[in-house]
Amino acid sequence: MTTAADAQAARRNQIPLGILYMVASTVVFAGVNAIVKWELAFYPVGEVSFFRALFAFFAVAAIVLPRRGFAVLRTSRYREHLQRGVSQFGSMTCMFLAFRVLSLGSAVAISFSAPLFTTLLSILILKEKVGPHRWSALIVGFIGVLVVTQPGAGSLSSGALFAMANAVLISTVAVAIRRMSATESTETLAIYQMTVITICTVFLLPLGFSAPRWVDALALAVAGVGNGIAQYWWTRSLSLAPPSAVVPFNYLSLVWASILGFAIWGDVPTPALLLGSAIVVASGLYILWRETLRRPRRVAPAPAVSSR
Repeated sequence: MTTAADAQAARRNQIPLGILYMVASTVVFAGVNAIVKWELAFYPVGEVSFFRALFAFFAVAAIVLPRRGFAVLRTSRYREHLQRGVSQFGSMTCMFLAFRVLSLGSAVAISFSAPLFTTLLSILILKEKVGPHRWSALIVGFIGVLVVTQPGAGSLSSGALFAMANAVLISTVAVAIRRMSATESTETLAIYQMTVITICTVFLLPLGFSAPRWVDALALAVAGVGNGIAQYWWTRSLSLAPPSAVVPFNYLSLVWASILGFAIWGDVPTPALLLGSAIVVASGLYILWRETLRRPRRVAPAPAVSSR
């Protein structure tokens, strides 16, 4: 019989592979976001959202269904899946709207405030007890967000607001996943997520559609499939190793986003972006560390697919 200690030891032995999956997912996510930002300059948000979601659905289905079959669709929590999917659809749409206004690095930096909102919502909704350490990390983290957005300088753009809305919606999804993971597998969460998001994007098409050139259609297909694969790698990473070992590498997305932003659009990271990003990342890692200390004996379930 496998004990919790045995399971933890097995996951520790898989840490190098887990880190590899996490790093690979950040590279692909950055490339996907760059493609999306590029295509948003030529096509409506709804159209880009639809094509990316559709091909991401195909990718996730190709990964999940051969392994689990249609039994993966069995659930008694249809309403919760619908609510979570709609929230993720909203977060994706807000992120795409942010991409149209902000540099790639700025949008990604603000989105990394999601763990702060997740902790805050866990206090309000799940009634989790939080000590002075995590409260301090929350306050410092939000200061970092203010440094990035600079609202006092009159530069709080609509893009920054959309990026923050994305972070808030992702945090509601994370709280929902905590509730649902007790009964729902990662594959079930993933397939319903992509199904609901794809259906929701269909309703955006009447708001604007322009027949894409073949090269743009190919780019959007690559972005969708890449997103689905990166989602699977991200989830795989967290199933192979403890979150405390692999989640810090998720912040490499900021590095790749800044590099791509400079290479493609000539975006030079500002001192405020660098400082604010460092504060947000540090506070997020500190919260993760405190979570690890708080639950040393708990074997965490593999988190659901990341909403990107």
